[in-house]
Amino acid sequence: MNNKQGAAQDSAVEDAPMWANPRFRNWIAVARACHLVQQELARKLKSLDLKTPHLDIMVNLVRSPGISQQDLARKLFVGRSNMTMLLPQLEKRDLVERRPDPGDRRALRLYLTPQGEALAKEAIAIQAGIINDIMSLSTPEECELVGDCMRRIADHLLGHSDDADKTENTR
Repeated sequence: MNNKQGAAQDSAVEDAPMWANPRFRNWIAVARACHLVQQELARKLKSLDLKTPHLDIMVNLVRSPGISQQDLARKLFVGRSNMTMLLPQLEKRDLVERRPDPGDRRALRLYLTPQGEALAKEAIAIQAGIINDIMSLSTPEECELVGDCMRRIADHLLGHSDDADKTENTR
């Protein structure tokens, strides 16, 4: 056996405990499933000429009409520069509009236009279809267990971040 083969075997032995660890193995399964769902969503949103970040914005505007750009960025865990890039794309398509905040002349509030609401409804139906399909593989109890676990993880990580915003950050 040459040195390279020996080093590779040593590395494989050192890595084995990590791969054998159920926590690591199951986390990789969650991350992989999440990535594949995002790919499927992106593929299906193409028919609406939308990308997943656009859907993220639109869903949040359905849930929180009149949200500020800053609050939206915080909910989506993105920087203001991302919002500065994405919002004009949606405005150009007449899907989103910014309106002055009656209580603060410096602030603008974000709203879906009627066209934006109609497109959001279609896109949310696509997303809901994907979620219903994949979650039908689990029992209701398993779904609750996964959700409870993921919320605990999110709360734990948000509690350790610099700007811990414990509001629910969902699409």
